[in-house]
Amino acid sequence: MNFIEFVSQPWHWSVSGAVIVFVMFLLLWFGGNFGASSNLRTLCAIGGAGKQVDFFKFNWKGQMWNLVFIGSAIIGGYLATTVFASPEPVQIAQETQEYLSTLGVSTPQTIEEGNGYLPQEIFAVKNLLSGRNLVIILVGGFLVGFGARYAGGCTSGHAISGLSNLQLPSLIAVIGFFIGGLLMTWLIIPFLFTI
Repeated sequence: MNFIEFVSQPWHWSVSGAVIVFVMFLLLWFGGNFGASSNLRTLCAIGGAGKQVDFFKFNWKGQMWNLVFIGSAIIGGYLATTVFASPEPVQIAQETQEYLSTLGVSTPQTIEEGNGYLPQEIFAVKNLLSGRNLVIILVGGFLVGFGARYAGGCTSGHAISGLSNLQLPSLIAVIGFFIGGLLMTWLIIPFLFTI
């Protein structure tokens, strides 16, 4: 088995769990906080927004490692979907596939169809401008961005970094994220796909 085949094969979930634990240990050791949404604040501060708004006045140079993390995540995502892409579709439970089909959403089975990640009914270029998909993408994107700022961090910041620091606000935020996910899955998405 060559390197590409080794990396492209499905890995057990515990591998990523162990890597997350290792990264969190290093962050705690060096006094860092993990989170992706704080990078927007850092980028605004680099661009000079601190001259206009006090929120952006902080030592952004101390957050450069987080920008490297986000850049690496983008590059890693690209490599994972091109160079190291598995020829096998994502394993999605049969019950989930059947439920999605009742909403008119097919489960991609090939790389050309999205390899299990991006249903064509939502993410195909020809479907992006439909009213329903604009609501899902634009309103959903705004709510995620606003929610991350209002909650003081995103899911990775609260669920990974905040909980590992035993912070009560992070526990409350994670409970809210979970409730929001359930509401979206069982009420809002089915409503949007039936109108």
